[in-house]
Amino acid sequence: MQQGQKTKQSGKFHYLDEGEGTPIIVLHGLMGGLSNFSAVTEHFSKLEYRVIIPVLPLYDLPLLKTTVKNFAEYIDAFIQHLGLKDVILLGNSLGGHIGLLHLKLFPKNVKALVITGSSGLYENSMGDSYPKRGDYEYIKKKAEEVFYDPAVATKEIIDEVFDLVNDRVKLVKTLAIAKSAIRHNMAKDLPKLKKPVCIIWGKNDKVTPPEVAEEFNKLLPDSDLFWIDKCGHAPMMEHPETFNQLLEGWLKERKI
Repeated sequence: MQQGQKTKQSGKFHYLDEGEGTPIIVLHGLMGGLSNFSAVTEHFSKLEYRVIIPVLPLYDLPLLKTTVKNFAEYIDAFIQHLGLKDVILLGNSLGGHIGLLHLKLFPKNVKALVITGSSGLYENSMGDSYPKRGDYEYIKKKAEEVFYDPAVATKEIIDEVFDLVNDRVKLVKTLAIAKSAIRHNMAKDLPKLKKPVCIIWGKNDKVTPPEVAEEFNKLLPDSDLFWIDKCGHAPMMEHPETFNQLLEGWLKERKI
């Protein structure tokens, strides 16, 4: 998850920390590592932003605490530990869901939220067809389905997912997180979230289809929706330049 990148440690927290200025806290997804956001980190850390990517304790908490709510609380503890204020949260997939729940529970330190391929309303998860644990080709196919262009699913990404589903403890916790995400449906909460939200979505997302983005945009009171064509579930990986342009433009327009 941290290949080729040096994380800092402070207290119980491990994180990447690049740049100076307004903090952007990046929340990775269930199958996603810190490297998924390398283009975001590189781009925004050169502007007046401090990009911070905490390693989420997806597999480190007791099973009963392996929930979206506990991850949202973990991020609040992280923000307080670093003494941050007026943060922008940016989350992909499960990370978007954690960001939404964090905004509900701890709004005071959040200035804006960015979600892309976020769970929280509905998703097609790999969980429907677990466990095919030893089947590398099956895992390869599932990993490729995350992207519009299957070539984005490198061997490194496929190997990481394969290792994860073949680790019994991690698999059990992955399924616990997936169930927690389904339980924590945000539909009733979204109209109460008053901070500005930027929604950037792949038009060809099979995990959280386009209608999910439209529903988020409808239910959130202060949101803007941007589409990226020929793009699946992880726009910041598949079309990093377009993603960065859309987000930078939105932040400028909203003066964030």
